[in-house]
Amino acid sequence: MPRLTRALAAPVVAVLAALMLGQHTAHAAPVVVADGHVDLGPRLVEGDWVVQIRDDTGGEPVWREPSDVVIQVADAAKNTVPDDPAYAFLGAAGSDIWVLPQVQAQGVVWPGWNTQDPSIRDLAGRGVDWRLHGVSGPGRFELFLNGSFGAPETVFSSRRPYPQQTGVEPGTHAHGNWVFTAPGAYSLDVEMATADGRSDRATLKVHVGPGDPAAAFAAVERSAGPSSTSAARQAGAADEGSSGTPWGWVALAAVLVAGLIATPLLAARSRRAARGDR
Repeated sequence: MPRLTRALAAPVVAVLAALMLGQHTAHAAPVVVADGHVDLGPRLVEGDWVVQIRDDTGGEPVWREPSDVVIQVADAAKNTVPDDPAYAFLGAAGSDIWVLPQVQAQGVVWPGWNTQDPSIRDLAGRGVDWRLHGVSGPGRFELFLNGSFGAPETVFSSRRPYPQQTGVEPGTHAHGNWVFTAPGAYSLDVEMATADGRSDRATLKVHVGPGDPAAAFAAVERSAGPSSTSAARQAGAADEGSSGTPWGWVALAAVLVAGLIATPLLAARSRRAARGDR
């Protein structure tokens, strides 16, 4: 390649390489989380308001797409409904339930929610609306808090009409009691939104009790609706190939480099033609 072409091509390739590296194309492999701490929360990714899961079960925190995660509620979480009228909403006293508790317990997942990501600090000034649009699964779902005076305070319940909504203050990190009344795969259709119209909707996948927790990946999801940016991001990643390579940038690089090669060749040919005409 002529020196001029190399000189011109180098910065173009460098810029394109930087653009390629800057794409949000990495998607973690599907994981089943059976123990440790995770949080659901909003953050900004490439300028998009998204709902993701912060996975703290490894050495370093990892933000994952909800579609890549199954929360496993193992039999270690199996309990029975207390013989107390305050807990009658969970079912008949003594009946089986699976509980991921508000206070961390060994051997089970400790799921929470937070609005602490630095990327949303200036966007969540008036808080975040957390909505539940639906639950599918073999049993009921309840999310409740241990009240200040011992009485449970319901956050979400599959017994109630949808959508349901609760407010989350800026900078919040909270936990509750996640209760499922039957074993099997569940899908929770959730949304987090701001007062100025930013929102994203995602499906939480949960597998309760015995069986293969990966079966929850195949659970039928409710449509995320027009407010969701997660589906668009995932579709874009799929278009770029399974390796996550942004082939659009590769094609553009090829065109530009080809043009850079052709330009000096055409110029040299023109100069030779001009000398021949003299």
